[in-house]
Order: sequence, then C-alpha cells, then structure tokens
Amino acid sequence: MPNTKSAIRRVRRVKVQTSVNRLRKSKYRAAVKKMEDLIKSGNKDEIKKFFSKFQSILTQVAQSGAMNKRTAARKISKISKKLLK
Repeated sequence: MPNTKSAIRRVRRVKVQTSVNRLRKSKYRAAVKKMEDLIKSGNKDEIKKFFSKFQSILTQVAQSGAMNKRTAARKISKISKKLLK
C-alpha cells in the first residue's frame, strides 16, 4: 500500500493509464486482425482503403508509448510485403 500522498496519487494515475493503454492495444490488435482477414479474403479495394487507416492506427499507438515504434514499423512493413505478393 502507498504511504505518501504522492504515491497514492500515482497509484490512481497508473490505474487510469493502464486502462487507456489496454484500449490502445486492443485497437491495435483489432486492426492487425482485420488487415490479416482482408488479405486472406483477397479483396484488393478494401485492402487499399484500410491500409492507410491501419498504418495510422499503428503509428498512433506507437506515438502514445503503448507499443514500441520499431514494433509498429515492423508490423507495417510485414503487412505491406504481403500486399505486394
């Protein structure tokens, strides 16, 4: 248990930040799954429409610190290579 006032506030802040990060990570995972499903379906138009949004979501999550920037770049690169095949 926190003993000082600042530690008590910090615990409160960490709770809020944890919930925000969970939302961001679930948003990122959902985007990756949707992109994978679109690639499997082979619908080129939908893939092109969603790819820019996919990149945007991953970049936002990386900028917020919920995911490493290099991880986001790697995921985007991997998906874009699949699109070229």
